[in-house]
Amino acid sequence: MSYVKPEIVVDGMVTAGVYKSGLGVKDLLIRGSLAGALLGVATTLAIVASTQTHLPIVGALIFPVGFVMIVLLGLELVTGSFALLTTSLFDKKIGFAKLSVNWFWVFTGNLLGSLLFAALYSLVATKFGHVESSPIIDMIKHIAEAKTIGYEKIGADGIYTVFLKAVFCNWMVSLGVVMALTATTTIGKIAAMWLPILTFFGQGFEHAVVNMFVIPAGIMLGANVSVSQWWLWNEIPVTLGNIVGGAICTGMALYYTHRKNQA
Repeated sequence: MSYVKPEIVVDGMVTAGVYKSGLGVKDLLIRGSLAGALLGVATTLAIVASTQTHLPIVGALIFPVGFVMIVLLGLELVTGSFALLTTSLFDKKIGFAKLSVNWFWVFTGNLLGSLLFAALYSLVATKFGHVESSPIIDMIKHIAEAKTIGYEKIGADGIYTVFLKAVFCNWMVSLGVVMALTATTTIGKIAAMWLPILTFFGQGFEHAVVNMFVIPAGIMLGANVSVSQWWLWNEIPVTLGNIVGGAICTGMALYYTHRKNQA
């Protein structure tokens, strides 16, 4: 049978969290870097689709291809770890130290992979500096500015907004990781995880790793955004919101409603 019941899914979340907590720094960095780059690839694909069709929802429909590759290849995405390792912590299978180490190195790997792909993609998009503007370049610059100075313009309310959008985002993204555990066939896993990822991207919620690519890429392409604006008005509050969304809305909620039934 391809469908896996929720109680068994939560068992799988705990087991996955324990496994991830035992990975060495080398593996976390390599897998994290690959995941960051693949999300960058998926983001550019979504932007291409959106600019070609003038329908952002088309971009959202195909963006999950990157997430699917990450999950099926066993790569490391920190937003998924925010949920999985939390369940292992609640189950007392790992300590806070192991959780923190995993989150730190996966975050670092995601950042390195995202920045590398952003640098390489900016060279391709501009043909090594020979092209200053195109629909894709302009879209990336617009996104980078909207995700930073767009929030900065409204002050504290901008921080509250980006934080909540990040909570909503990783509620869905971490559910994508969990939904992959609800099926035992490859096509079943793909279909299940596609749903929440489409939901997050289609509504423009804030994902820390996607933003590790799109905002730096926008800066490299000439967006009117500084590195400090990227971190203060997006990356830091988005990461905190993603932690809340993954750890509480997904990890804690599912653990306490299903794991207790195993007692």
